[in-house]
Amino acid sequence: MTASIALGSVLLASLFIGIPIAIAIGIAVAIALVISDIPAAFLTQSAFTALASFPLMAIPFFILAGSLMETGGLSSRLINFANSFMKPFTGGLALVTMLSCLFFAALSGSSPATVAAIGTIMFPAMVKKGYEPGFSAAVSASGGGLGILIPPSIPLIIYGILAGVSISDMFLAGFGPGFVAVICLIGAVFIISKRKGYKGSGEKINWKEVISTFWEAKWALLTPVIILGGVYGGIFTPTESAVVAVLYALLIGVFVYKELNLKRIKQSLISSSMMTGSILIILSTAAAFSKLISIYQIPTMIGNQILNISNNPLIILFLITLLVLFVGTFMETLSILIILTPLFLPVVTQLGVDPIHFGIILVLAAEIGLLTPPVGLNLFVASGISKLSIERISISVIPFIIAMLLALTAVVLTPQISTFLPALFE
Repeated sequence: MTASIALGSVLLASLFIGIPIAIAIGIAVAIALVISDIPAAFLTQSAFTALASFPLMAIPFFILAGSLMETGGLSSRLINFANSFMKPFTGGLALVTMLSCLFFAALSGSSPATVAAIGTIMFPAMVKKGYEPGFSAAVSASGGGLGILIPPSIPLIIYGILAGVSISDMFLAGFGPGFVAVICLIGAVFIISKRKGYKGSGEKINWKEVISTFWEAKWALLTPVIILGGVYGGIFTPTESAVVAVLYALLIGVFVYKELNLKRIKQSLISSSMMTGSILIILSTAAAFSKLISIYQIPTMIGNQILNISNNPLIILFLITLLVLFVGTFMETLSILIILTPLFLPVVTQLGVDPIHFGIILVLAAEIGLLTPPVGLNLFVASGISKLSIERISISVIPFIIAMLLALTAVVLTPQISTFLPALFE
């Protein structure tokens, strides 16, 4: 009991004073090991075992693929295509931004990359057309959050590894909730645009322009078809699909769009290596953390306490969701998944909750955390693009947070939104 208390209290204290999550977990585990008289080799052995995983190889490749697509001209062509048929409507440019985020999320699997790729182009365009700067930045930030839900998604891969469920099933499960989230966000854009008088171009849709921009963007739009079609067609595994995505991004960026050069490839390699390194360090220390909490039977104790409140799965899911929403205000997505999955997954599965459904709830709730200060990552990216303060963007993003909460409630209440596609492809 003393070691388990030390593990939790040291971790919380470390996070509270701003120590990076990987180091905070490592310090907490090391102190717990000393108290428990468990050999220090436990930490290194757990880390090595966790990283010696074939599915884990998908993460660096998807990160690199997203970076190459961002710099290879795919994002600009996706924006032109979305603009061709959305500009006549109320809030046209805001709707274009949201749909472009949706398209790019299906390519990159990364939320910050989506905000950066689409926001850099669309924020100046929206402001130039008379859209309020705070609203313009908020649209990019909220749309970018779709990057962690629309497959291929790095958080979905990590949850699949942590929970021991099929990554292919997690990808399939992301489509339904992703669609619900998109509808809610588009609804918020339309309502705000209507109220503030952000009118469309007033022109009719030019179908020649739609076809032309679609043809220019066809190689970008084919990316998710190739990646996901290959996975579910049995041609390659989700891990192998990440390698295919990198090769495809290179070929299209260098030989088709001709916007990728050696300098940009080098930049992509550096940025993706840094991001991959930080993720793997977190995963390595988190593996020891997960094993320790199992040894100390912390999930069992938490489960018993929760079951004393209620044994209704729906109530338990809402309680966990509220906790994730709170934790998401000061902790980023991967940290939430790594810490809370081993704590709560045994509890909810005991109550009959599908682990795939639970994973989608965690990811969707963590996605809302990307929009909430003080550690809302998308807010920082949007702030860097727009040169607006975090406070100003935080106020403008409130309607989109409400829209995401509506989507999250629908997903919690209706498990079939998450599970119908995995069940269909069994």
